[in-house]
Amino acid sequence: MISISLTPKSMPRFRIDCADCQIRHKAICAKSDVDELARLNSFKSYVEYHPDQIITLSGDPLDYVGTVVNGVAEISMALEDGRRQILGLLMPGDFIGRPDRHYCKYDIRAINTLKLCRFKRKDFKALLSQSPALSQRLYEMTMDELDATRDWMLLLGRKTAREKLASFLFILAAKHKSLALQPSSNRFQLELFLTREMIADYLGLRVETVSRQITALKHKGIMC
Repeated sequence: MISISLTPKSMPRFRIDCADCQIRHKAICAKSDVDELARLNSFKSYVEYHPDQIITLSGDPLDYVGTVVNGVAEISMALEDGRRQILGLLMPGDFIGRPDRHYCKYDIRAINTLKLCRFKRKDFKALLSQSPALSQRLYEMTMDELDATRDWMLLLGRKTAREKLASFLFILAAKHKSLALQPSSNRFQLELFLTREMIADYLGLRVETVSRQITALKHKGIMC
């Protein structure tokens, strides 16, 4: 059973020391040794974003890449007529930016308070060319993202409204559990920092449909 809270609560605090980082096993530096971590530390910094604060805008120079330490961000793109589509969510351990790209392609906005462990893009790119560990980890994360994109195409193209919502919640829960933020249990609590409007936009549904499906999942005992 998944316990869903639509009301934001305080986020867990993570230490920012690399040796104690709770999301390092999911981060770009997961395979880095002590010497490589020391090199990353030489051009690493931390920045915190407030809810609704813009992290990057499409067309902005891409001076930094980095890893989400805590918080959630949305990736979106605006069409010429003003419509906006949410393309993805960034959660702890996810990587932001492409080392070989000079400009941002998408808009990225913090949904709640977000801390980013960031690296100067040029320095990171130079180290990437010398590091098999970083290159391998970036490849793995890229392949995982490709698989997730294919799963998302199936969700949007073929699944019913209830299946879309249930799959979406399962994806978030699986991501949360992979960070080992909660011990294994048949009952799982997941805090959503998304409004029903955002969920509807993300899933291509109407807000009323999302509300009805949440109620239906609660009646079935899947959510509480």
